[in-house]
Amino acid sequence: MQNRLMGFMEFVAFVAACMALNALSIDIMLPALPALGQSYGLDDPNRAQSVIAIYLYGFGMAQILYGPFSDRFGRKPVLLAGLVLFVVASGLTTLAPDFHWMLIGRFLQGLGAGAPRVIALSLTRDRYAGAQMGRVMSLVLMVFMAIPVLAPSLGQVMLWFLPWRWIFGVLTLGGLALASWAIWRLEETLNPDNRRSIAPLAILAGYWETLRNPVCLSYMIAMGVIFGALVGFLTSAQQIFSEVFGVGDRFTLLFACIALMMSLASFFNSRWVMRFGLKRLSNLALAGFLAVGLVHLAVAGLGGESVVVFVLLLGLTMFCFGFLGANFNSLAMEPMGHIAGTASSMIGFASSMISTSCGYFIGQHYNGTVYPILIGNVCLGVLALLVVGIAHFLEKRRGKRRIRKDQEPFMQSGLGRLR
Repeated sequence: MQNRLMGFMEFVAFVAACMALNALSIDIMLPALPALGQSYGLDDPNRAQSVIAIYLYGFGMAQILYGPFSDRFGRKPVLLAGLVLFVVASGLTTLAPDFHWMLIGRFLQGLGAGAPRVIALSLTRDRYAGAQMGRVMSLVLMVFMAIPVLAPSLGQVMLWFLPWRWIFGVLTLGGLALASWAIWRLEETLNPDNRRSIAPLAILAGYWETLRNPVCLSYMIAMGVIFGALVGFLTSAQQIFSEVFGVGDRFTLLFACIALMMSLASFFNSRWVMRFGLKRLSNLALAGFLAVGLVHLAVAGLGGESVVVFVLLLGLTMFCFGFLGANFNSLAMEPMGHIAGTASSMIGFASSMISTSCGYFIGQHYNGTVYPILIGNVCLGVLALLVVGIAHFLEKRRGKRRIRKDQEPFMQSGLGRLR
């Protein structure tokens, strides 16, 4: 007998679980990085950061694959395929005999985790529209924002009682639970009439059109650059709190304080974006990001850095960051409505590659001080500001061209000569 369609609240919970799996896969293991490095005998503690970066590379690559496949074969089979890959890869990381196998497992884990992230949005679009879709995503966001705050604490509690490998075992069980939920309760949401054939040339043409649009490309790069600051923080946060400030035992609490600032920004952004507009709010947030970053760098240079100052100023930096990610993504998508699905995949892929590369570069330059992350934030802020400035210039030029084009019929009619 076929199960009835998920009710509203169950659907919201399922979509939230799909989106949370990726954040959980990153944040829950942050406290375990030192133990992981010692277990594999890594000569450089910075090498342990690779398990985060390689996961994000896999996750970024997945975004360019799952969208077109789900449009062709349906949401449910593609979701289950990704979750199977995630479970197998999580099992591999749990049992990895050396660091190379760990990296292979984490890359595959990222590839698998991309499926629930991409399919969650497609499921919501299939079932709901307009205000109801907005309500679903608002509720999902409320659940999702709790993951960066709580996941490191969960990982730390596990380390008190269990070896670090059990963290990956929990991720394996989480993937199995989500797959079981999908098998028994999720019905296919893609209308058979809306299935699309996979035409490689058409998909590549869509990707190329996305990259050729200067406004889309500018905001895509800006989003990737600014997300690099978050990746840089994630890769080196544990080392900074443990080695620079000597408060490793309070790492999860201090990390939660900074993550909470990002969550608050996401909450306020959902309410202020309609009042102030995407561009104005993004411009103010980017200016704030750079200003706080410069102040923080100056304070550190003058010898005023402490764990309290670090949490406060980096929290303010990440508060500004919380307004930028979603808004830059929306601005990048604005001129690409006619190929929204293809453009979304390319934007997700490209921005993930940029952010992971920038963040990993910052993390690998960690030298026992806070300067790499502070200098990195300032440099990334300046670069994002330059790219956004280029986007604004191109938008104004495009607007002037459109006005001239609209005036041509008027001038050609002869009426323009009466002036």
